[in-house]
Amino acid sequence: MSSMQEKELSKYPQLQNFEQQTSVPKVYVVLGLGALYFFLVFFNIAGEFLVNTAGFALPAYWSMEAIFTMGKADDTQWLTYWVVYAFLTVFESMVNAVYWFPFYYTFKFVFIMYMALPQTQGAQVVFRTVMEPLFSRFFSGGASSENLKAQADKATGKSL
Repeated sequence: MSSMQEKELSKYPQLQNFEQQTSVPKVYVVLGLGALYFFLVFFNIAGEFLVNTAGFALPAYWSMEAIFTMGKADDTQWLTYWVVYAFLTVFESMVNAVYWFPFYYTFKFVFIMYMALPQTQGAQVVFRTVMEPLFSRFFSGGASSENLKAQADKATGKSL
């Protein structure tokens, strides 16, 4: 394990205490819990609950963190995530996807992680490739971020 990963896991006192008490390295604990989580999702043992928890809990935490930071990039990431996640949830309930697709929760879990992880910026990719072409006609002048910024600047009297 690299020193950067060790440093990151060392931020959590619970993992430090567990490692000291059991002599099991932190990385094994994290990998084991991750494997157990994925196993339960894969075999649909409380799959809906686990996937919804992953889809709500982590992004909610990161969204709260984004609200308390001054930068705007993370706000855009999480606003986009929640719009795409809401659209996915409504679409999923309309087509009753669980009954039509085998291993649905496994695919949904991987897709949610793709959308939620800031490293992949998957929510922005999905929004720009699927939702923006579908819904931009319902917003005056389209819904591209450049156009929305230009409209906001025009409304406030700022120049680009």
